[in-house]
Amino acid sequence: MTARLEVTTPTDRDIRIVRAFNAPRDLIFDCYTKPELVSRWLLGPPGWSMPICEVDLRVGGRYRYVWRNGATGAEFGSVGEHREIAAPIRLVTTERMVLTAAPPPTEPTDGPDASVNTMELSESGGLTTLTLTMRYPSKEVRDLVAQTGMADGVGMSFARLDEVLAEASA
Repeated sequence: MTARLEVTTPTDRDIRIVRAFNAPRDLIFDCYTKPELVSRWLLGPPGWSMPICEVDLRVGGRYRYVWRNGATGAEFGSVGEHREIAAPIRLVTTERMVLTAAPPPTEPTDGPDASVNTMELSESGGLTTLTLTMRYPSKEVRDLVAQTGMADGVGMSFARLDEVLAEASA
Protein backbone atom coordinates (compact mmCIF):
# COMPACT_ATOMS: atom_id res chain seq x y z
CA MET A 1 0.00 0.00 0.00
CA THR A 2 1.38 3.37 -0.98
CA ALA A 3 -0.28 5.85 1.32
CA ARG A 4 -0.77 9.46 0.43
CA LEU A 5 0.38 12.12 2.84
CA GLU A 6 -1.90 15.15 2.89
CA VAL A 7 -0.38 18.34 4.27
CA THR A 8 -2.55 21.44 4.56
CA THR A 9 -2.59 24.77 6.38
CA PRO A 10 -6.27 25.05 7.43
CA THR A 11 -5.70 28.20 9.51
CA ASP A 12 -2.97 30.81 9.70
CA ARG A 13 -1.43 29.00 12.71
CA ASP A 14 -1.98 25.33 11.85
CA ILE A 15 -0.33 22.62 9.79
CA ARG A 16 -2.46 19.51 9.40
CA ILE A 17 -1.13 16.15 8.25
CA VAL A 18 -3.45 13.28 7.36
CA ARG A 19 -2.41 9.74 6.41
CA ALA A 20 -4.01 6.30 6.43
CA PHE A 21 -2.25 3.22 7.81
CA ASN A 22 -3.07 -0.45 7.36
CA ALA A 23 -3.03 -1.15 11.10
CA PRO A 24 -5.27 -0.91 14.15
CA ARG A 25 -5.29 2.41 15.93
CA ASP A 26 -4.16 0.92 19.27
CA LEU A 27 -0.93 -0.22 17.62
CA ILE A 28 -0.37 3.21 16.04
CA PHE A 29 -1.03 4.85 19.41
CA ASP A 30 1.61 2.55 20.95
CA CYS A 31 4.06 3.54 18.20
CA TYR A 32 3.53 7.18 19.20
CA THR A 33 3.92 6.63 22.94
CA LYS A 34 6.29 3.72 23.65
CA PRO A 35 9.97 4.73 23.50
CA GLU A 36 11.11 1.37 22.09
CA LEU A 37 8.77 1.95 19.11
CA VAL A 38 9.07 5.74 18.72
CA SER A 39 12.85 5.48 18.36
CA ARG A 40 12.49 3.02 15.47
CA TRP A 41 10.42 5.20 13.15
CA LEU A 42 10.44 8.90 14.13
CA LEU A 43 13.72 9.64 12.37
CA GLY A 44 13.17 11.80 9.30
CA PRO A 45 15.83 11.55 6.56
CA PRO A 46 18.23 8.58 6.28
CA GLY A 47 21.29 8.71 8.49
CA TRP A 48 19.56 9.91 11.64
CA SER A 49 19.03 7.93 14.85
CA MET A 50 17.29 8.66 18.14
CA PRO A 51 19.76 7.82 20.94
CA ILE A 52 17.54 9.43 23.60
CA CYS A 53 13.81 8.72 23.68
CA GLU A 54 12.08 9.28 27.01
CA VAL A 55 8.30 9.25 27.49
CA ASP A 56 6.40 9.74 30.75
CA LEU A 57 2.92 8.92 29.43
CA ARG A 58 0.58 10.69 31.83
CA VAL A 59 -1.14 14.06 31.73
CA GLY A 60 1.57 16.50 32.82
CA GLY A 61 4.26 13.95 31.99
CA ARG A 62 7.10 14.95 29.71
CA TYR A 63 8.81 13.48 26.71
CA ARG A 64 12.29 14.14 25.35
CA TYR A 65 13.79 13.07 22.03
CA VAL A 66 17.32 13.61 20.76
CA TRP A 67 18.23 12.90 17.15
CA ARG A 68 21.79 12.33 15.93
CA ASN A 69 23.21 12.33 12.42
CA GLY A 70 25.52 9.33 12.07
CA ALA A 71 27.72 10.99 9.43
CA THR A 72 28.26 14.39 11.07
CA GLY A 73 27.48 13.76 14.74
CA ALA A 74 25.09 16.74 14.68
CA GLU A 75 22.31 16.59 17.29
CA PHE A 76 19.07 18.37 18.00
CA GLY A 77 16.16 17.64 20.29
CA SER A 78 12.51 18.03 21.05
CA VAL A 79 10.80 18.32 24.42
CA GLY A 80 7.16 18.44 25.34
CA GLU A 81 4.44 17.73 27.83
CA HIS A 82 1.34 15.53 27.54
CA ARG A 83 -1.78 17.66 27.94
CA GLU A 84 -4.43 15.08 27.05
CA ILE A 85 -4.31 11.30 26.69
CA ALA A 86 -7.36 9.41 25.42
CA ALA A 87 -5.81 6.12 24.30
CA PRO A 88 -6.04 4.98 21.55
CA ILE A 89 -8.01 7.85 20.04
CA ARG A 90 -6.32 11.16 20.87
CA LEU A 91 -3.04 12.54 22.18
CA VAL A 92 -2.38 16.25 22.79
CA THR A 93 1.15 17.41 23.53
CA THR A 94 3.26 20.52 23.50
CA GLU A 95 6.41 20.47 21.38
CA ARG A 96 9.46 22.66 21.48
CA MET A 97 12.45 22.06 19.25
CA VAL A 98 15.83 22.47 20.91
CA LEU A 99 18.75 23.12 18.61
CA THR A 100 21.39 22.14 21.15
CA ALA A 101 22.80 18.69 21.70
CA ALA A 102 20.99 16.49 24.22
CA PRO A 103 18.58 18.94 25.89
CA PRO A 104 18.46 18.32 29.63
CA PRO A 105 15.33 16.70 31.08
CA THR A 106 14.47 20.04 32.72
CA GLU A 107 14.35 21.97 29.40
CA PRO A 108 11.13 24.09 29.32
CA THR A 109 8.37 22.47 27.28
CA ASP A 110 6.70 25.73 26.33
CA GLY A 111 7.77 29.14 25.16
CA PRO A 112 7.23 31.53 22.26
CA ASP A 113 8.17 28.88 19.67
CA ALA A 114 6.28 25.90 21.15
CA SER A 115 3.47 24.19 19.28
CA VAL A 116 0.48 22.25 20.54
CA ASN A 117 0.12 19.00 18.61
CA THR A 118 -3.13 17.04 18.47
CA MET A 119 -2.94 13.49 17.09
CA GLU A 120 -6.27 11.79 16.40
CA LEU A 121 -6.83 8.23 15.19
CA SER A 122 -10.00 6.94 13.55
CA GLU A 123 -10.32 3.31 12.51
CA SER A 124 -12.65 1.93 9.82
CA GLY A 125 -12.54 -1.10 7.57
CA GLY A 126 -9.10 -2.21 8.69
CA LEU A 127 -7.53 1.19 8.05
CA THR A 128 -6.63 3.83 10.60
CA THR A 129 -6.55 7.47 9.59
CA LEU A 130 -4.09 9.57 11.55
CA THR A 131 -4.74 13.30 11.69
CA LEU A 132 -2.00 15.41 13.21
CA THR A 133 -2.75 19.09 13.75
CA MET A 134 0.17 21.25 14.84
CA ARG A 135 -0.84 24.68 16.16
CA TYR A 136 1.94 27.25 16.29
CA PRO A 137 1.99 30.49 18.30
CA SER A 138 1.89 32.62 15.14
CA LYS A 139 1.64 32.50 11.37
CA GLU A 140 5.31 33.45 11.17
CA VAL A 141 6.41 30.46 13.24
CA ARG A 142 4.10 28.15 11.27
CA ASP A 143 5.53 29.42 7.99
CA LEU A 144 9.11 28.95 9.20
CA VAL A 145 8.35 25.35 10.16
CA ALA A 146 6.62 24.68 6.83
CA GLN A 147 9.71 25.92 4.97
CA THR A 148 12.07 23.49 6.73
CA GLY A 149 11.05 20.51 4.60
CA MET A 150 9.30 18.99 7.60
CA ALA A 151 6.62 17.44 5.37
CA ASP A 152 9.30 15.41 3.59
CA GLY A 153 10.72 14.29 6.93
CA VAL A 154 7.26 13.30 8.17
CA GLY A 155 6.69 11.33 4.97
CA MET A 156 9.97 9.44 5.49
CA SER A 157 9.14 8.77 9.13
CA PHE A 158 5.65 7.52 8.24
CA ALA A 159 7.16 5.14 5.66
CA ARG A 160 9.28 3.72 8.51
CA LEU A 161 6.18 3.59 10.70
CA ASP A 162 4.55 1.41 8.02
CA GLU A 163 7.47 -1.03 8.40
CA VAL A 164 7.23 -1.07 12.20
CA LEU A 165 3.47 -1.63 12.01
CA ALA A 166 3.91 -4.50 9.52
CA GLU A 167 6.50 -6.17 11.75
CA ALA A 168 4.31 -5.79 14.84
CA SER A 169 1.27 -7.18 13.00
CA ALA A 170 3.12 -10.24 11.65
